[in-house]
Amino acid sequence: MTETEKEHHTTRKRLLIVDDEPDMLNMLRMVFTKKLHCDVCTARSGLIALQQLKECRPDAVVTDIKMPDLDGLELLSKIRDYDPTISTVIMTGYGTIDLAVRALKDGAYDFLQKPFDQDHIVRVVKNCLERTTLLRANEQLQQQIDTLSAPEGFIGQSPALRKVLDLISRVADTDATILIRGESGTGKELAARALHNLSNRKKQRMVTVNCPALPEHILESELFGYTRGAFTGATQEKKGLFLEADGSTIVLDEIADIPVALQTKLLRVLQEKEIQPLGQNRTFKIDARVVASTNQDLEAKIKAGEFREDLFYRLNVVTITMPNLQEMKEDIPLLIHHYLSLFKERYKREHLNLSPEVIHYLSNKKWPGNVRELRNTIKRIVLLSANALVHLSDIEGGETESANSAPLVNFSEVYHLPYNDAKAEVVTRFSVEYLSALLQRHKGNVTNAAADCGIERQGLQRLMRRYNIVSVDFKP
Repeated sequence: MTETEKEHHTTRKRLLIVDDEPDMLNMLRMVFTKKLHCDVCTARSGLIALQQLKECRPDAVVTDIKMPDLDGLELLSKIRDYDPTISTVIMTGYGTIDLAVRALKDGAYDFLQKPFDQDHIVRVVKNCLERTTLLRANEQLQQQIDTLSAPEGFIGQSPALRKVLDLISRVADTDATILIRGESGTGKELAARALHNLSNRKKQRMVTVNCPALPEHILESELFGYTRGAFTGATQEKKGLFLEADGSTIVLDEIADIPVALQTKLLRVLQEKEIQPLGQNRTFKIDARVVASTNQDLEAKIKAGEFREDLFYRLNVVTITMPNLQEMKEDIPLLIHHYLSLFKERYKREHLNLSPEVIHYLSNKKWPGNVRELRNTIKRIVLLSANALVHLSDIEGGETESANSAPLVNFSEVYHLPYNDAKAEVVTRFSVEYLSALLQRHKGNVTNAAADCGIERQGLQRLMRRYNIVSVDFKP
């Protein structure tokens, strides 16, 4: 088999048709092959179909309900045990509608009553194949959480994040001074730890200094150390954090907040690779790799006289700019699944799940606090949600709609968008919540949901496909 043939073989959908009537099998095989351009396997009994599952590896199964050896309901049960992502359509004749309804409750995607319209069955099976694709895509998304090879806990595969990870990997095992820039919550500390752990200094403890947390005189003594009697209260000698980081990495977190007077001494450390403790006449050579981070505009602080320009150039040997969550928006669903799994395990809430409308809402929400804010939101949801399936109305903080709260769509959030974009965003949010609430009310039964909302079943299914809503997510 050539590479082209292999690719063609793996991308085409596979369909298994099961019926004990040879004429029906032949007719359906020709219809689906022509109309859906998929590979079709056939089986003349339920037992043969079970053998075909491994050989044919179908994406969907269309099966008659009345067969002599293994009926459609038993086959459905065994298919779900074998692979729950395989979508199954039940064909039923006159007098077996009750069995078909039971099949829906047991997990069938849909049922078709014989004789059926050819165009209708093609549409149903096409939707069936698309459902399998969605289910498997979601399954792969969750599997990616465990297989990502990004260093130090970075979650995501967006181009913006991959660019940063590539830069980290290239400069980690060097002695170059690194300046990490980015908004709050973008993972600057995570990047600093990755730089250290991917370097030849990883066996030594990384030293982190929270610069704005300490007053100027204390920060100076903490960084450079002091001798006994150097100032009132200095009853014994202190080594200092730069000496502690000798042979390792020192991270100066939020370096923009260091006072100008102290910046001069820090400049000497970077230039001469030596420190002078308070009260000491001699200097000490050090081998500490410096990593600095900030969420502030250093260029603006230089113009304002609040940050030394020469220190900036000493720090700015290599700059790593962490992307905000808006720049790596495609990673948000992966982050949601990651933190949901993390906190479900941590707080013993393994049966907790987010409804599709919650995932959609979180994926499209603005996150000024970036990954940190998203992480804390998921943590709060896991801790406080009373129900096993979390809905928008369950989310704390007035962010979402409930019976007596603000509507889901906060119009002020879309005022900055062009009119057509704003309108599309409002319609999307409304549609996702409406369809999710509708399917939740009918426990995932599309037929009953369509009758309730006054939309043709096919029309409702088109809306569900448009907004990536799968009925099986709402089944008990």
